[in-house]
Amino acid sequence: MEGSWIRDRAFGILAGSAIGDALGGATEGYSPEQIRERHGGRVEGIVGPFYPDWKTRRPISPYHKGDGHITDDTLMTQALIKVYAGRRTHLDAFAIASDLVPMMQTDLWWIPELERESILLQRVFLAEKWLVARLQVGHIDPREAGVGNAVNCGAAMFMAPVGIVNLANPQRAYAEAIDIAGAHQSSYGREAAGVFAAAVAESGAPGATIDSVIDVALSSAHDGTYAAISAVVDAARVLRGVEVAAADVEVRLRDAIRPFDTVGEHYRQPNLDARLPSRTKAIEELPVALGLLVAHDGDFRATILGAVNYGRDSDSIASMVGSITGGLGGSSVVDQDWLTQIELASRTSIAHYADLVTDVATEMIRNDIDDSRAQLDRLLTLAHQTLTLR
Repeated sequence: MEGSWIRDRAFGILAGSAIGDALGGATEGYSPEQIRERHGGRVEGIVGPFYPDWKTRRPISPYHKGDGHITDDTLMTQALIKVYAGRRTHLDAFAIASDLVPMMQTDLWWIPELERESILLQRVFLAEKWLVARLQVGHIDPREAGVGNAVNCGAAMFMAPVGIVNLANPQRAYAEAIDIAGAHQSSYGREAAGVFAAAVAESGAPGATIDSVIDVALSSAHDGTYAAISAVVDAARVLRGVEVAAADVEVRLRDAIRPFDTVGEHYRQPNLDARLPSRTKAIEELPVALGLLVAHDGDFRATILGAVNYGRDSDSIASMVGSITGGLGGSSVVDQDWLTQIELASRTSIAHYADLVTDVATEMIRNDIDDSRAQLDRLLTLAHQTLTLR
């Protein structure tokens, strides 16, 4: 397993995701100008908390963001891997209700930002607490439980494992993520989860390229998500290979996503109609991540740092683009210095979760091949019978 293609890509995806999450957590919620002022220029690696008094500083407290600490993006990703490891098959919204929700309430995790052991429910954002409120308390049909939640990137941010168990099958990844995300999100938040899973599935496929990832994202996306990705990627392609300052890249991508973003210019003070269902809007995180991927030509460090310095929901943007660049390049592109610091600071092992999901993905892909062959035989028999009857 250590030398397998799936293991190499799974490790790259999960390492890229965790690195982006940890680096981006330190700048989450701030503007590029605030980030540069705080750090005396652009962030170029792992940095400390935005405020030294993070323990009591509002609205940050009590989370120790920065210093290589992973956030709920990575914790939820790891939780989903555990669900796959237990089920060893494709998941749906009912699996989220029966497996993930109890895990969030009972399993003890080391929560780096809290610097103590706790249940996952104590760390996740309100949009993820919705899972417990709707499924455990409200007993809502899991396929519909996401309706009414704030439409955000909460489901998309932990869908990388769906892409891994469906490597080279982005259409299946999209469908599975859409089903899973129904327990959590609706509208363009749910759509982003499907498109992101498809992009990850393509990124880890043999022969995948930046352009093939973008093509998969566009062929999967609908409505405002499609329009937003198209606009941001078009803006990024203009910048590709051009000598433009990194800060200018981030400004131009923000300009491109602005018409589709409901949150507004002040991330911590969102518009009154922010995060409402829409056929014309999109989450900001995924289109910007894909734009950074194109603008920086898939470079692992540059794309992640671009997301970190973009600010706003920087941990999720960096986590998404880290997943995709890690999938495209595998373990060889991962910055090992960053990863080592993050694993030590967060008391986690990316290799452990890569092994878990690789074992499951290998089994699932073999089963999918057998199922596909059986279905092909049925279709051939049907075609033969049809021709015979004629």
